[in-house]
Amino acid sequence: MVTARRLPVPLAWALLQGVLLVLALMSVLWNVVALVLLLLPAARGQRIGRAAIARGYAIFWRVAGASGLLQMHADALDPLADEAGLIIVANHPSMLDAVMLVSHLPRSACIMKASLMRNPLLGPGARLARYIRNDNGVAMVRAAVQDLRTGGQIVWFPEGTRTTSPPLNPLRPGCTTVARLAQAPIQALLIETDSPYLGKGWPLWRLPPLPIVFRVRLGRRFAPADDAAALLAEIEAHLRMELRRPVASAKGESQGLGPKAVQ
Repeated sequence: MVTARRLPVPLAWALLQGVLLVLALMSVLWNVVALVLLLLPAARGQRIGRAAIARGYAIFWRVAGASGLLQMHADALDPLADEAGLIIVANHPSMLDAVMLVSHLPRSACIMKASLMRNPLLGPGARLARYIRNDNGVAMVRAAVQDLRTGGQIVWFPEGTRTTSPPLNPLRPGCTTVARLAQAPIQALLIETDSPYLGKGWPLWRLPPLPIVFRVRLGRRFAPADDAAALLAEIEAHLRMELRRPVASAKGESQGLGPKAVQ
């Protein structure tokens, strides 16, 4: 593995751009294939589409880790990989958040911006995997409920955009309504990093301090509730509290907060 701190700045910059180029090329190639696979029956296409995206993202993280520039610690997600009918909500510090989570969650669908679904270089793969558009609230809720009832998972960033007011933007409604309608639990996740890389306003070409380290840990598990607004406020308070805790302390105390800790 390359030691990132010892690399000359021009070489580190070029290597980081090369890692991102790998991700971009993989995405383009897969979307070309996905365009043909859209002819498959919906259920089979969804299964293949989600598994392929997860596998591709996992390959990207292996390349990124070998470069020494990007490190992801997300083994806490592994117990969730095969759990059906689960909503996974997380904070959203970076453009790489979905790439991290989906790489460990091959059953999952993302809530995506409609503009990305229409993008010819990104849209075919997302449509094949039956990811869910966010441009129509009623349609989004219906699609998410149906996905959960048929054994899927939903990855949801309820801030609605990358974090601009650390530690967390106010959460937008939606996930707790879907939880109530689908009677699906909500698993909170904490994405932690001390790097500003690919946060809101950080351009791709700007080199951050290296290495860039991301950690994902499990928060509380929330049962669906009739009062969706109150549940959303409770989830927001939990995320805010946990994100303010020192990482070392949080790692030591989070072992019992996973799938069985339904509140």
